[in-house]
Amino acid sequence: MLETVLILNIIWFSMAFNIFSLRPKIFAKVVVPKEQRDTPVFNVLAESGRFLGGFNFAFALLNILLLANLDVFPNDDQRAILLLVCAVAHGSQFMFNVPVAIQNRRGEGIWQVLKGTMLFIFVNDFIMMMLNLILAAMFVF
Repeated sequence: MLETVLILNIIWFSMAFNIFSLRPKIFAKVVVPKEQRDTPVFNVLAESGRFLGGFNFAFALLNILLLANLDVFPNDDQRAILLLVCAVAHGSQFMFNVPVAIQNRRGEGIWQVLKGTMLFIFVNDFIMMMLNLILAAMFVF
């Protein structure tokens, strides 16, 4: 089970690195409405995505190294701590979209969380947070 969650973490964080750092204009198009993409702020947002990609790259690398070196962290408490950190990484991306999703339900919001690509991201961040939390809890209890 641990290996499966680590592989899923690698895939998810790598996908985020790809979209934020390697394809930042696509990331910006996901959150900026078409009619507002000709403003200078669009390019600022796209370039700031590279910064977010760096964090996702670090988490992908952490999970790659953990998967390749599970014997370095043989203790259940150690593994639980690492999984908890990954859960927080996924959860922070989910939780900061919750207020925007609530605004979307009222017909407001900065970007659309409850449609298309952002809904996919929103749901998967929640799923990945829960998988990491559940496995961390299993190691502790």
